[in-house]
Parts: sequence; structure tokens; C-alpha cells
Amino acid sequence: MTYLPSLRHAVALLWLLAALLPARAAPGPVPADYTHTAWGSLQGAPVDVLKFAQGPDGWLWIATATGLYRYDGVRFERSDSVHGHRLYSTNVLGLLAARDGALWVGYRLGGVTALRPDGARTYMEADGLPGGAVFHIAEAPDGTVWVAARDGVAALRPGGSRFEPQGESVGLPARRMFQILFARDGTQWVAALGGAFFRPPGAARFTQAWPRTTLMAMAEGPDGAIWASDDQSRYYRLHTSAPAQAPRPEYTASGMHFDRAGQMWLLHPDAVERAGAPAAQRLTLQSGLSGALPQTFFQDREGSIWIGTSAGLDRLRPNRLRALATPRHFDHPGMIAGPDGSVWIGDYAGHVASYTADGTGKPVLRSGFAAAHRAPDGTYWIGDDQSLHRRMADGTWQTVASPAGLRGLDPQALLQADDGALWASFSGGGLFRRKDGTWTRDGGLAGFPAALALTMARAADGTMWMGHARNQVSLVGRDERVRRLDARQGLQLGTVLALTPDGGTMWAGGEAGTALYRDGRFLALHGSGGETFRGVSGIVRLPGGDLWLHGADGIYRIGAAALAGWLRDPAQAVAFERFGALDGLRGHASQLRPLPSLVQAPDGQLWFATGSAIALLDPARIPRNPLPPPVLIRALTAGDRHYPVAGGAVTLPQGSDTLQIGFTALSLAMPERVRLRYRLEGVDHGWQEAVGRREAFYTNLAPGTYRFRVTAANEDGLWNEAGATLDVQIPPTFVQTPWFVVLLALGGAALLFAAYTLRMRHVTRRLAERMQERMHERLAERSRIARSLHDTLLQAVQGLIMSFHAHVRQLPAGTRERERLDLALDRADRLLVEGRDQIMDLRASAPPPDLAEALHEFAAGLAEPAAQAFEMTVTGLRQPLRPQVSEELQAIAREALCNAGRYAQAERIVLEVDYGSAAFTLRVRDDGCGLDAAVAQAGGRPGHWGLVGMRERAAAIGATLRMASGPGQGTALEVTLPAARAYGVAEQRGDVESATESEPADSWYRGQQR
Repeated sequence: MTYLPSLRHAVALLWLLAALLPARAAPGPVPADYTHTAWGSLQGAPVDVLKFAQGPDGWLWIATATGLYRYDGVRFERSDSVHGHRLYSTNVLGLLAARDGALWVGYRLGGVTALRPDGARTYMEADGLPGGAVFHIAEAPDGTVWVAARDGVAALRPGGSRFEPQGESVGLPARRMFQILFARDGTQWVAALGGAFFRPPGAARFTQAWPRTTLMAMAEGPDGAIWASDDQSRYYRLHTSAPAQAPRPEYTASGMHFDRAGQMWLLHPDAVERAGAPAAQRLTLQSGLSGALPQTFFQDREGSIWIGTSAGLDRLRPNRLRALATPRHFDHPGMIAGPDGSVWIGDYAGHVASYTADGTGKPVLRSGFAAAHRAPDGTYWIGDDQSLHRRMADGTWQTVASPAGLRGLDPQALLQADDGALWASFSGGGLFRRKDGTWTRDGGLAGFPAALALTMARAADGTMWMGHARNQVSLVGRDERVRRLDARQGLQLGTVLALTPDGGTMWAGGEAGTALYRDGRFLALHGSGGETFRGVSGIVRLPGGDLWLHGADGIYRIGAAALAGWLRDPAQAVAFERFGALDGLRGHASQLRPLPSLVQAPDGQLWFATGSAIALLDPARIPRNPLPPPVLIRALTAGDRHYPVAGGAVTLPQGSDTLQIGFTALSLAMPERVRLRYRLEGVDHGWQEAVGRREAFYTNLAPGTYRFRVTAANEDGLWNEAGATLDVQIPPTFVQTPWFVVLLALGGAALLFAAYTLRMRHVTRRLAERMQERMHERLAERSRIARSLHDTLLQAVQGLIMSFHAHVRQLPAGTRERERLDLALDRADRLLVEGRDQIMDLRASAPPPDLAEALHEFAAGLAEPAAQAFEMTVTGLRQPLRPQVSEELQAIAREALCNAGRYAQAERIVLEVDYGSAAFTLRVRDDGCGLDAAVAQAGGRPGHWGLVGMRERAAAIGATLRMASGPGQGTALEVTLPAARAYGVAEQRGDVESATESEPADSWYRGQQR
């Protein structure tokens, strides 16, 4: 990097050319300890500002000839009304924010209005107020309000309803009263056309002071002196008694004011001057003053100074960082703590000098400043591109030549080892060690990176650390072995710019961040909000534990408690405080040289170097803002309508569902750092941070009562926890009430019921249609089966019977065999007739015969040729059974009777039919041999389906079938059917059939029997 000498020569040439050109005044900076901000009409600010006032609520009120304005730190607003009460006139001149919260406004054409939240009143001549322009309004220590006007002075006592004129009766002239001042010692002063008048505490009358000439504006100095200006802008010190010599003006200014620190400020037609400051620190039109004719001065409660001009207004906010006052700007300064409590500073354009915190400097060394080092033995090393300079312990300097061939190259870093050898890194030249008067490249050691070493430090154990470009650190131990650290040990800093030992650990700063080397690894330091602490080229750890960093994005303070938490858990983000341009920092930390950019002076103050300035900060006495910002809810908008919020509660129209709420925090010093958070209880689950805005928006709100809360913190994180609240009520419309919900539910239920009814009707109709279709299908099927049986089985049986008859007639009449065969043939004829009747049942749907009669006839016919005795009993009121029930019961009974007659070997068979009111019961009992135990347990014989069929038929009609039997004990069978299922008219047939349609056992069983 050999371009720097050329650059320095070019700069020197430019300076020489500038000296040869005609002199031209350059604009000077604003006062060094303040940050200046100017507003004008382009920024929407008021112009021709005449007065300022600030009340307990925090608003900054601004009086102009075209209206009254207020400022919250973000925007200027014209206010034609205060607390909802309109001003009498917009041509405002006098202004007072009283201690009780009232705002007093005086008008250029006469009259005063007192505005309070609970009301307003305008006073005129009829109320005892002097006529003409109201020049000044002041509040006495006892709360009395005094008004100085064109036509005199008047006072309004606390609780009074009229002003009391104060004129010749108390020793004051009658006209042209300009200002009223209450001094700290209790004396009241009045500036008037004829001079200044004073009244000590307890006195009834005023006395004229000296000089006795027209005096218009007054100010009290920190020593109690009262200053007043005449109509020629000349300021005199006032005397309460005749001086030995005629008073002479001591200052010429259009205004004189004193801030709370006692500093005098003078207003000039084209400048603002802080008395005693260098002339270059005047605030002028060329340096950014908002306009000519500065005409009013005000210091707000947070310490900022406000200047009103003909074209706008200016704010001077005290900086936390104090600029080192020097007669010239620095050109990339370097710093090192001196041996006498001062700080030595040098740069590329001048020589090294010793500076104290007040800006006093004295020469130390005629040399530039590219790198410096202070050894533990008190030796100082300072180097530039020409040579190195060594200051011995006795204060003498010794010049040391740079390594051969490196003259003209800047030293980047210097470090003296324990053995007295000097290590030096040269930009473009490499690393060297000077020992015993001889320079050796890399100190004769192997293993150093080829990249430039930008910074060096000595660890507590004597190890020398060197930070290089390209994310590398090299260590040289007492054994002169070189060890390298890089990404393998967690280093992720890019170019390493700073190394600072901290006990047994080492802090490292670089272009990509900051890290701590501990236990063999680098731990990256991360701040809350994603902060990486990049570009850090200065690191200081204070004895109390605070860590200070100076980097590319400003100055960082990490408190001892927060740092201790991070040291316990390096994965967590550390809390920090940042200081930047708003705090008075001009520029950023050096990213090449001279390094470091941060040093701590012997008195404890921190010195920060940027490209052209030095900033100072005492870490033990950081200026803080002790005032939490007042919070105000300014406006509420619902739909397109604005609603007043002064009462703290708003009821919106029915159906409102959107809200826009405007709020503000009245902190004027550093509104850019004010934090605002809000929440709408019932909607927001937590606090919402308002970043870059002072409004909250809500949509799709349901009816109900909501409470909106907003709080704020100033630039130091001091919260106004009480904040401000606003209750918002949204009444429901009829469709949002519970009654509507009930009606809606009832309507829905009615619709569902109607739909259900219609559906059931449709299903019933479809079911009836299906039943009709099924009935037709069954009738057709029965007809087919009947035809088939008639054409086959019955005709065949008929032929057999006829054949048997022919053979029977061949037997002799009267014989026992003939009688038995005739009886069998009669039975066959009856069976044939019965079969024909059954076929007729298949072809037609005539109602079935009575169950009891049918079974009696069947049982009697079954018992004729056998030896069994048959008994039948019928109990209850006979009534028709449902067709299917009758059919299935007949089939079950026939099967049971047949089994008893054929297999049971019974002597007695009993059939019981009970038409009960609750249930229909059918019983078949015999005294036969009973069922085999295996058959009873299995429910039937293999290959036989009689018992199975009876159970299936009973299940098909919903009947209960119970059977009891045992070997040699006979068999009893009982079928029980609820009356509701057993009895019914023919129209109910479909219901029973529909319940049995899905049972195929019936049709299969009949087919097997046939």
C-alpha cells in the first residue's frame, strides 16, 4: 500500500494552493457540544417564530403571527383550538404555559385567552386587561399571572375573575410595557418605554433602575445580575442604585439568554453565539441556521435549546459525546494515553500533541502518527512513514530508522516484547523484529501468515498476539514458536482490527464482528436485534466490568451484568446501548490505521477517534434523560369520521368494525429513539411495537368494549408505564345481538325440521312405491310358482291318486285294508285340495284363514291315522293376525306338530294358542322321547333344517322362540310375539314385510319343504 505518501503529498500541495489563493471565509461548525437541527417551511414548520412555551403535558407550543402551533417531536401542527376550545385570534404574540397546566395566549391586537381542559376564558379591557398588543405573559411564584401590554401592566390573582391594572399607583409608567421578569431573589422587574423598574420582595411600589433609558428585553445571569437591552440592541447591566459612572453597554446583540448551566447565549441578526466559545462555533446562516433575525430563545425541560427565526426554528440538543475542541480538524487521528494524564494525538497533517479534556494542547513530537505503542516499562513508540521515535523513561526521544528499503511506508502496528525487542508491521513491507539494533524479517521465525498484521497486543502470560487480514491471528510465545489461529478455532472476523487482553482471555474485533478467545476457541459476540458489532477497531473493558466497543456503526456499551450473562451462556444475545450521530459522534471508527480507535485516558474518560474528530465520554457520568415521555392519544378515526378522545372514552356507531388510533410521546430531545408500544385489550395478546409510526390500525372488530393502551420510553429506555388509555365501545347492530343469534338458530332449526319433514315424506312415498313394486313382483312370482306347481306337482299327484283309487276298487269292500286305503286316499284328496288352495293363495292376496282353525284342522288330520291323542286350547280374544305373522306362525306350528307326530313317539300332543293383550303366544308340547342332547346343543340334526327354519321364521317376524327338551322328557316349544307386532290390519302388512325383506331364510326354507 505505497499510495499513502503520494496521497499525503497531494494533500500538502492542496493546502499550499489554498494558502496562495485569496482568503475566503469557510462556514464554521455549530457549537461543538450540540447537535443542530433546523426546520423551515419546506419541512412544514412554522415561520416567523415569536415565542415558545412548554407545559407539564410536554407539548412545545409555538407562537407566530399566523397562528399557534404545537410540536410533539415528530410533526408540527397548527392549533386553532386547545383542549377543544377555539382561540380568539390567530395573530398570536404572548405565550405562557402555567404550572397548573393552563395555556395563556396573548394576541397582537389585544386580549388574552386562558385555555384549560375544563374550559377557556378570554379577557379583554372590560375584564381589567390593558389594551393593545400583549407583548409578554409571566407567572409569579405565587401563581399570579402578569401581562405586559401596549397600554400597561395588569395582574390576575389566583382565583380572581378580573385583572388588576398596575400603573402609576405602584410606580410604573402607563404605557409600553415590554417584559416582566421574576428574579431568583424574588425581585420583580418590568421593562418599559421609560426604563426598567424593580420591586423587591415585600415592597409595594416599583423603583426605576439604571440606566434610565428605554429598555425592552431582560435576562438574569447565573450571578444574579440583570441585563437589559435598549432599542439599539445594546445590553447593559442594570443597577438598583445610581452607579458612580454612567452605565455603558457591554454586549451588542438582539437577544441575550442564559441556559440552565449558566451559559450566555447571544442572538444576532444573522447568527447565534454561545459566549466564550470559539468564533468558528457560531451558528450562522452559512452553517445551517433556519433563517435570519433570531428573535426568541427557549430551553425545554429536557435541556434542548430552541431558537425562533424569521424563516423557521432551530434546535440545539446537548450531545452525550463531547467533541474535543481544537482549532483545526484532524486528518485521521491516532491516539495513545500519555504519561501525564493527557492523551497524545497525532495525524497525517500535523504533529503529535498532548491534549487534555478541555481541548488544551501542547506539542510533544514533530512527527506524523501512523502507529504507536506504550510498553509496560514506560517506553513510548510512535512511527510515521519516515521513521520510528522512541521516548525513553527520562522523557528524551530517540529516532529509530525503519528497516532498510521501507522508508516511505507507514508502520501499521508496534509492540515491544518482554525482552525489549520491538515488533513492527509495515503496510506493504511485512513484519519485522528489531533486536539489539538489527531488524529481522519475521523476527527470524517461521509460521507467520503472509497477510498484513494490523494490530498487536501482549497477553497476561507474555504471549504476543498479532491480528492479520484474511481472518488470521498469530501467537508468539516465550519459546519463540509461532502458532496460528483461524476458522478452525472459531475465528470469523475477516480482517482483525483490534486485540485487547482481559485477564486470561483476549477480545478481538474485526470487520465482520467481535469475539472473545477463551479455552482455545473464539466465541462470537451477538447483540439483541441481530447486532454483530462489526468493524470494531477499539475495545476497552472497564474495571467495573462494562465493555466498550468502537466500530463501523457507532459506539457500543455492554453493561457488566449483561456481559456476565453472555459469558455464562455465549449462545444468548447480549443487551447493549449504542451511541452514534444522534449523540454527537461524527464519522466512524478507523478500519485501517491509526489503531486503536478507542483509548481510556488516565482520568477514566473514553476518547474515540473518527476520520476528522475526537469525541470524549465519561462512562461514569453519561448524560441521561430523567424524564419519561408523556404519552397522549391524539385521535380516533372509525370509518371516515373522526371522534374526540379528550374524555378518555368513545362510543362508536353500531356496526363499526375498523379503528385508526393516533398517539404520540412528547419527548423532544431525541424523538428518533423514542419507543412506543400499544395493545388493544381483547384483541392483542401482547404489546405491539410501533416502529416508525405513531398510529395503530384494527379491522374486523366485533361489538364490545375495548381498552386501548399505549406506553413509551425515552432514548435512555425510561418507560412511562402509566401511558395513556382510551376506552372504545362498539354497540352491536340487531344482527350482532344474542337475540338475533337465537332467532337465527330457531330459523335454522325450523328449516332443518322442514327439510326433515320433506325428506321423510319423500322417503315414505318412495318406500310405498317400492313396496307396491315389490308386491307386484311377489304376486307375479307367486302366480308363476302357482302355475308351475299346478302344471307339474298337482297334476302328478292327481294322477297318482286316481291310480290308487283304481287299485283300491279292486280290493273287497268292507275289509280293513280297503278302509285304511280309502282313509289315506281321502287324506290325499284333502291334501290335494289344500295344495290347490295354497296355489290359489299364491295367485291371490286374500286374507289367510284363522290361525287356530287352520292348525286344529292340520293337527286333527295329522293324528287320525296315528295313535297320539291331540288337544288344542285357545285363550284370549281372537283377532286377526298380520298376514305374514299368521303365515310364519302356521309354518312354525306345522313343523313342530309334524316333528311331534313323526319322531317324538308321543302319546299326547298339546297345542295352545293365546291371544294376549300384551303378547301373542303359541305353544306345542308333547310327552315323547325328547331330543338327543347333541341335537339340542347343536340346534338341529346335520342335513335337517326344521329347527333352523323355525328359528329363522321367528326372527323374521320379531318373535321370541324358546324350546326345552330332554331325553325321555318330551319337547316343549313356545313362540312369543309382542301384540304390536302380532295384531294389525292388512294395511300394516307392508311394515312387517319391510322388516323381513332382508331375510332370505324364509324363501329358502319354503323351497326346501316343497
